[in-house]
Amino acid sequence: DLYLSLPLWAEQKVVFITARVHPGETPSSFVCQGIIDFLVSQHPIAKVLRDHLVFKIAPMLNPDGVYLGNYRCSLMGFDLNRHWANPSPWAHPTLHGVKQLIIEMYNNPKINLEFYIDIHAHSTMMNGFMYGNIFEDEERFQRQAVFPKLLCQNAEDFSYSSTSFNRDAVKAGTGRRFLGGLLNDTSYCYTLEVSFYSYVLGGPTSTVPYTEEAYMKLGRNVARTFLDYYRLNSLVERPLFIFCNGKGDFTLASEASEP
Repeated sequence: DLYLSLPLWAEQKVVFITARVHPGETPSSFVCQGIIDFLVSQHPIAKVLRDHLVFKIAPMLNPDGVYLGNYRCSLMGFDLNRHWANPSPWAHPTLHGVKQLIIEMYNNPKINLEFYIDIHAHSTMMNGFMYGNIFEDEERFQRQAVFPKLLCQNAEDFSYSSTSFNRDAVKAGTGRRFLGGLLNDTSYCYTLEVSFYSYVLGGPTSTVPYTEEAYMKLGRNVARTFLDYYRLNSLVERPLFIFCNGKGDFTLASEASEP
């Protein structure tokens, strides 16, 4: 957990991130590592995020499957990302524990769980992209599109055109679908996918192979995008400028001395 210097009376705005529910999707771990490394860094954007948000991160939902070298299933042979509706503490212990924590936060009036992002890797698509949910409320649906649109502006390898919103029955047991139906209309649930292979720049034939660093960079850009999102809804004061003194030291505009 990344706990912040929030006053005790303040409502906690929580971002919950999970990864590696499918053990063979190793790129998801690098994306998640990029998010974690950025959030605990001394970068001024990270400091602002820590001052306003609580991040809860479960970087490996399927450790037994990872240890065994499975591609998709757990030790017991289950695809955990189809059992969010009724996880067993015996057969799906990690999923059960995370779901219980999310429900506890949802029922706590002092906590507002605003984002759930589950990180995966995709074996056929290029780039990073997201899956979101479809709602009858058009205004809620439009609000859900804001974060991936902002991420597309921050990350050259993220494709909003590949991002889709659906209500596919096959995906009903996934974290995105289940939590999207459980949480209130101010919560946004996404699956973040990233290609095993490459991303496209400048045209369909200009592909760039992904590296570990590129995956972690996407993670850093995901974290940065929360600043843009919360500037839009005025949780974070704007404008927020960042100055560099030429030595690699950064200062927020609010901390900079008057000229």
